[in-house]
Amino acid sequence: MTVLGLSTAFSPPRGSWIAVRIKHGARPARSNLSLRLRRRRRSAGSIAVRAEVSFVDGDEAKRLVAEEGYTMLDIRDRTQHERAHVKSSTHVPLFIENDDSDIGTIVKRTVHNNFAGLFFGLSFTKLNPGFTKTVKEKFSPETKLLVVCQEGLRSAAAADALEREGFQNLVCITSGLQTLKPGTFESVGKMKLENAGKAGLVTVQGKISAVLGTVLISAYLFITLFPDQAEKLFDLAGIKL
Repeated sequence: MTVLGLSTAFSPPRGSWIAVRIKHGARPARSNLSLRLRRRRRSAGSIAVRAEVSFVDGDEAKRLVAEEGYTMLDIRDRTQHERAHVKSSTHVPLFIENDDSDIGTIVKRTVHNNFAGLFFGLSFTKLNPGFTKTVKEKFSPETKLLVVCQEGLRSAAAADALEREGFQNLVCITSGLQTLKPGTFESVGKMKLENAGKAGLVTVQGKISAVLGTVLISAYLFITLFPDQAEKLFDLAGIKL
C-alpha cells in the first residue's frame, strides 16, 4: 500500500496479521480508544487483529494528552517545527530536506525553490528513510501516540506506517494543527502553532504578490504539463538534463 508516496509494505508473522482501518471524524471511546480488537478464525491457530487509527478534533486531542496519557508525535519537517511546536511534543520528521546533488534533483530543487519555496515558504524535502526506526527507538509499540502534522495528510501516512510496524494506539488530528483553536496547547516558536504552515509571499499583502504568484504558478505548470517543450528551452539555455 502506498500513501502520499510512502511505501508501507508489511510482512505479517505466521499465525496472525494486523491491518489498519482509518475512520475519519471518529471520536474514540474514552477507554482503549484507538485500538478495537476484532477477532475471527481464519484457520487453525490464526487470529486476526484489526487496529483503527482514529481522527479527532483539537479539543479531543487536548483531552487525550491531559487525561489518557497520549504523547504528541510531531512529524512535520524541520522548518515548520522551528516556526512553532507544542512544548511537550516529540519531533521525528516524516520528510527531511533533500540535499542530493544529482542533476535531476538539482533541477527539481531549483524549480521548487523558485515556486513553492518562494511563494509558499515550503522546503524541498524527501521521505525520511529512518522515520519508523527512529520512532521505534523512542517509543514502545504500546505507547499511545497522537500523531500530528500541519494539514493532517502527512500524519495519516505516518500513522499508517507506524501501525504496520506494530504500533496500535494511534490518533491523528483531523486536518492537522492548522485547525487548532489558539491556546489549545502550550507552544514555543516565533509563530502561532496554527499558522506554522504559512510563509513566503502568501503572507505578503498587495498586488505584487498576486502578480508574482501568477507568474510562478504559470512557469511551474508549464514545466509540469509540457516537459518536452521545457526540456527544449533548457537545451537552448545550455542546460542539459
